Amino acid sequence: MHVGLHHYLFVSFMLFSLGLLGVIMRRNLLVIYMSLELMLNAANLALVSFSRFNNKLDGQVLVFFIITVAAAEVAVGLALIVALYRKRQSAHVEDLTSMKL
Repeated sequence: MHVGLHHYLFVSFMLFSLGLLGVIMRRNLLVIYMSLELMLNAANLALVSFSRFNNKLDGQVLVFFIITVAAAEVAVGLALIVALYRKRQSAHVEDLTSMKL
């Protein structure tokens, strides 16, 4: 069996859909955050697969920049979640309004 571009794009679409479902359905910030990371990785998979099947490195170079931005996002996002949990002893979306000044 030959694995083509459409196979990779289908897996990417399914990962993105699963992440989107997690963002829409869940109330826990940590689960929402993991779902957002899943969506980001699905986009990375699509970029790498397009790059691979077009024999160009543009998509793969872009993925390195996206991973770098995602690492900074992880640091800031987890710091906010920890700050919310310390203040409210909960990590639900409804408690985000308590973080305003």
